[in-house]
Amino acid sequence: MTATRTVRTVLGDLAPGELGVTDSHDHLFIRSPLLPGQELDDPVAAEAVLREYAAAGGRSFVQWTPQGMGRGAGSLAALSRATGVHLVAATGAHQAVHYPEDRFSAGTPATTGTTGTPGTTGAPTASADLAEHFVTELVTGLPGAPEGVRAGLIKIADDAGPLTGHTRRTAAAAAEAHHATGAPIAVHLEPEGDPHGILDRLHGRHGVDPDRILLGHLTRFTDRSLHRSLAAEGAFLALDSPSRIGHPADLQAFEVIADLVEAGHAHRLLLGADTTTRTAREVGGPTRLLTDLVPRLARTFGPELCDLLLVTNPAAALAADWRTP
Repeated sequence: MTATRTVRTVLGDLAPGELGVTDSHDHLFIRSPLLPGQELDDPVAAEAVLREYAAAGGRSFVQWTPQGMGRGAGSLAALSRATGVHLVAATGAHQAVHYPEDRFSAGTPATTGTTGTPGTTGAPTASADLAEHFVTELVTGLPGAPEGVRAGLIKIADDAGPLTGHTRRTAAAAAEAHHATGAPIAVHLEPEGDPHGILDRLHGRHGVDPDRILLGHLTRFTDRSLHRSLAAEGAFLALDSPSRIGHPADLQAFEVIADLVEAGHAHRLLLGADTTTRTAREVGGPTRLLTDLVPRLARTFGPELCDLLLVTNPAAALAADWRTP
């Protein structure tokens, strides 16, 4: 990591060493038609989450919620100031199923700024328009937020099955925005998808270095050789299910981490709680990451591993040599 790299938070750029203990994949705000009644949309509740997380030792929190999914852009800076927790926000786009049908419709007139809103014809559609939209949110600011509140990473998603045109466009746009700004790219993975395929698309087709890519939801995959091979390619692996008590992915989280550590890939691992619903938040959310999983890892591998996964690795994964096109 070069000396010039910084992490872009909602309050400004930060030296990587100032991040401290980091939840590398989570959500304070999110909504989706696939999760009716489970919206995270209350700033008061979000502040309570951050205060509890800070009391447990958390210093930084990375929200992967992209545009059009209720990311709470107008509240993030105030929450960071009130709680002292560094917040990293995301630009990007999720799978098309999380948006109104006309959000990314082909042929819809597209804007090149940040005025597009869900359900209107103002949303960017072609990959070049999407890329410009992502770049604007990374270097100028998020719509609906106070001036200067910028995204610090690009979030996209793989498909459960063959890649859709939407995913191909968002991957191309993410890569273009990365090359223009230096921003890291975070990828939501699906158990029925192809993690190597999306990594190959970003790296092989679009020229994004693997160490600029964060792959999420690896604990949803049961194939340990897949985990090892992705780490060996140089991507960061966000192991991010510990808020889901009783979920199969949560039950195997410790074993997945242990296997990767023993295989020599500890330097590629990140931890996050991925709190996407009110139910998950009620049973622990991001604080449980620090009060349950981390103590278990410390007892087995020692506190040095926890420092690597929560402090050192996030600093490397999230820092960028920021550029303004």
